Amino acid sequence: MDELKRPRRRRWLIALGVVAALVVVIAFATRTPSPVGHWDGAEGRDRFMAAYDQAFRDLPPVADTVDVRTDYGVVRFYRFAGTGQASAPLVLLPGRASASPVWADNLPSLLGVGDVYTVDLLGEPGRSVQDRPITDDADQAAWLHQALAGLPEDRFHLVGLSIGGWTSANLALRQPEHVASLTLVDPVFVFDDMPLGTVLRSIPAAVPWLPKSWRDGFNSYTAGGAPVADVPVAEMIEAGMQHYRLRLPQPTRIAEEDLARLDLPVLAIIAGRSVMHDPATAVATAERVLPEAAVRVYPDASHAINGEHPDRIAADIAEFLTTSC
Repeated sequence: MDELKRPRRRRWLIALGVVAALVVVIAFATRTPSPVGHWDGAEGRDRFMAAYDQAFRDLPPVADTVDVRTDYGVVRFYRFAGTGQASAPLVLLPGRASASPVWADNLPSLLGVGDVYTVDLLGEPGRSVQDRPITDDADQAAWLHQALAGLPEDRFHLVGLSIGGWTSANLALRQPEHVASLTLVDPVFVFDDMPLGTVLRSIPAAVPWLPKSWRDGFNSYTAGGAPVADVPVAEMIEAGMQHYRLRLPQPTRIAEEDLARLDLPVLAIIAGRSVMHDPATAVATAERVLPEAAVRVYPDASHAINGEHPDRIAADIAEFLTTSC
């Protein structure tokens, strides 16, 4: 059994290390002028989509595929039918340069909580298609608000990983009508700034013509030193890094006074070995600014926390929704 689990964990560590990498290099990546995110060519897009389709085979059966038109482009959701009794569906928001396939290991346990939607973030490599500029934090909230409004349900429990956590909190502060609760899984730019060392180490990952080994090294660093393996989800994310040109604004660190305005249940899950913020500072900020929030620390987890602890995260979310929502 341990031998079967080891490749799965390695896949997640690699994937989420790559996700973390592009969180910190977005400002560098968006310097060249272009209105929307786009592929550098058909060959690069085909490489990414082939890896996307291969990695997608590890997900449970999809109950429905939903494309929602917004003012900023078409947003792709996948719905998975759960067995739990959550009061509203969960919506899983991945990290930067990621997409729905990276939730493969989390979905089995989360489906025990309730119905689940995954979403490919707009302006990122994936099957959502950006066709108008996203210029600031307000636009980031607007496209997600419109996308959720296009789903059949009225309210959702948002579960955001890394930059997906920032995206969820940004929406809840600006347009919270469809948000029933927030689960922030080692979010960036929410409870602390990013360490300078991480920023500096991330720069090579933003340069598509540099050797793959440079990106792999940083991705391993963010994932607690996990080795890079040749697996579909890692191929998918690396292909997106190399061939997709992000045109998104640098996220603004959410001010503490703004966080204090959140008027809904919040679960914060912090990785004790994260390099994307100072974990002690992040915990202290969450507990000080959101005294009613549930704050959980996983001491041995890296920023690849959801791949390392998928069942524990699902259990914490289930308890949170039962007691707080």
